[in-house]
Amino acid sequence: MSTTPPSLDDLLRPLAPQVVGVLTRRYGDFDAAEDAVQEAMLDALAQWPAEGVPASPRGWLIQVAYRRMIEQIRSEQARRRREELVAARMPADYWTRPPVDRVHEADGDDTLITLFLSCHPTLTPASAIPLTLRAVGGLTTAEIGRAFMVPEATMAQRISRAKQRIRSSGVPFRAPGPEERAASLASVLHVLYLIFSEGYASSGGPGLQRVELSREAIRLTRTLHALLPGDGEVAGLLALVLLTDARRNARTDADGMPVPLAEQDRSRWDGAAVAEGVALLTAALAGGAAGPYQIQAAIAALHDEAVTAEETDWPQILALYGLLERLSPNPVVTLNRAVALAMVRGPAAGLALLGTLADGPLTGHHRLLATRAHLLEMAGDHAAAIDAYRAAAGRTASVPERDHLVMRAARLAAARS
Repeated sequence: MSTTPPSLDDLLRPLAPQVVGVLTRRYGDFDAAEDAVQEAMLDALAQWPAEGVPASPRGWLIQVAYRRMIEQIRSEQARRRREELVAARMPADYWTRPPVDRVHEADGDDTLITLFLSCHPTLTPASAIPLTLRAVGGLTTAEIGRAFMVPEATMAQRISRAKQRIRSSGVPFRAPGPEERAASLASVLHVLYLIFSEGYASSGGPGLQRVELSREAIRLTRTLHALLPGDGEVAGLLALVLLTDARRNARTDADGMPVPLAEQDRSRWDGAAVAEGVALLTAALAGGAAGPYQIQAAIAALHDEAVTAEETDWPQILALYGLLERLSPNPVVTLNRAVALAMVRGPAAGLALLGTLADGPLTGHHRLLATRAHLLEMAGDHAAAIDAYRAAAGRTASVPERDHLVMRAARLAAARS
């Protein structure tokens, strides 16, 4: 959906999990509902630009998805058992009576319920998170595969198995109780973080950012924070996305090209979002030991509160990345710590740490190559930096990022000639 006009994406994305919720609540089949809503969304993308947005977009999606469900049930042998099971519980005309778009059938909690249902503890995080990114976040299978650094076909199988597991578990569609929330919360937070990340820095396509995605992640995180106001990590994630999104307006130039953090016009940052994020973080940290999202929010706050790039407290950021790496070790954290290490102890130290990532999930990844190019440029090894920038440009699916990396290489090459 990356090529969808922002206005249409803004409308469709929050509606999708609501419609999944309506159909799952009514028919008790999350798998069929999610498939049907995906097809209804495709129908909307094909028809609405030419025919106009209907008076009730949600009602239109419910009706179309409902018809898609019926088509699936009647045309697939594997779904006949489900039709018989549901028919046994419903009035005779239930399947032929079209659903009505009423508030009691699609209230504002459906998105959050869908979020927790698809992150249900019957699933492993490796299955639950991709499924939820598709059902709630609206990401494509290819985008989810890139986020997890696995092939699209592998991710498609993982999502399919997750839906089958939910179907066979018999989990009802309802608001999660306290125990269910606690069991699923880590996966839910990870999903929201990944949805925001894809919106803030799109993994592919013609635009650097997908604002509708990041806004939806912030909205859902606010809703979750209202549900669990005393949870420090929920508050930490909300602080993190606000502090990060505060820089959005300064991240691109007039041509849509990326502007590195050190070169951004900080007067264009959203001061209200920074203040809200810092207040949330301060309150959360007062509650006890900090979790990974609170630590990441603290790093974001240090960047946002620096009046200039030169005033950034890199030693404190390096210390926080070290703590984060102990709490939640992963190669992306190590990558970021290498940048902080270079800022504190010099590029040679950062490059040495990057060397530890040479054989792992980031091998050949454009982020590793781009970071290496940046540190090589800092070290004055422009020939090697040019090669690394060009290699990184060849590995990214983001057009603006590719163009930015190509331009960095071209500027260095011009300076050497």
